[in-house]
Amino acid sequence: MKRSILQTALLSALAASLVCGQTSTTTTTPTPPTPAQIAANIVARLTTLLDLTSSQQTTATSIFTASATTDQSLQTQMQTAQTVLQTAITSNKGIAAAAATIGSLTTQQVTADATADAEFYAILTSAQQTKYATLKLSGPGGFGGPGGGPGGHPGGGQGH
Repeated sequence: MKRSILQTALLSALAASLVCGQTSTTTTTPTPPTPAQIAANIVARLTTLLDLTSSQQTTATSIFTASATTDQSLQTQMQTAQTVLQTAITSNKGIAAAAATIGSLTTQQVTADATADAEFYAILTSAQQTKYATLKLSGPGGFGGPGGGPGGHPGGGQGH
């Protein structure tokens, strides 16, 4: 549940950067948000929703920046693994090894996101934890909507 919220947060942050880039009249490729920008967006949203203190904001920023950095690294590795899988499919060799790599990377991402979720939850007061749980359960598919999104952070971005 938390993972889907965090994924939604990341997805929203990435989508916002792409939308801004697409409305531009220049032909440059849009730059994806940095881990610090992703974390700032998540923390801003969570501050509004949970009334985070400045100390909580600082800690949450560290947690989400580290998580977004890990997610970006794993995403790069996942893209490479997908390419390897496509090559394995066309040659009908190495499919199991490529699939195992993708499975391992997925496990690493879920673990990293869940760890960030746990670290964030631990800094909340009991009242904030209750409110956070309520927010995650609201609407179809929870706070992040059906299926969440890549990265799964809370508040429409990476996955909490």
